Amino acid sequence: MSTAARRLDAAAATYELQIRVDAPTERVWEIVTERPDEWWVDDLRCVPGGSEMILDARAGGTLVERSPGGGSLLWFTVLAVEPGRALHLTGSLAPPYGGPAQTYLWLALEEDGEATVVRMTHSLHGYVAEGSLAEMESGWRLLLEKGLKPAVEGGAG
Repeated sequence: MSTAARRLDAAAATYELQIRVDAPTERVWEIVTERPDEWWVDDLRCVPGGSEMILDARAGGTLVERSPGGGSLLWFTVLAVEPGRALHLTGSLAPPYGGPAQTYLWLALEEDGEATVVRMTHSLHGYVAEGSLAEMESGWRLLLEKGLKPAVEGGAG
């Protein structure tokens, strides 16, 4: 048996992104809050076995990934909801995923004529592993540009 102890330096990092979605804010809000499984891309799922993303969009609610076989991962806990406008979330980043760190997510929708601007700010504090910002950027671009945007714009209802 081997053991190891090491000191990790704490830091903070923030990534911001905004995209324009060609759909009314009400539709974007519905897809984000009621149908997260439709836009959460497979490449960013962590629970094997055909997982499903489930969001309980109320203070104290959660964004959880669950598989039919019983595996699950708590992605975020909901801190606040501004109905139709914004979600404020917090989570923990465990060492296998680059932590230990706390993570905060703010996802806001702004009307832009008949379209919607989706603004996202994701912040970490704790151990920020080398490459964390690049991973945050590629992950959020994938989720919002290749997941949410086509799910909203291409969906029938």
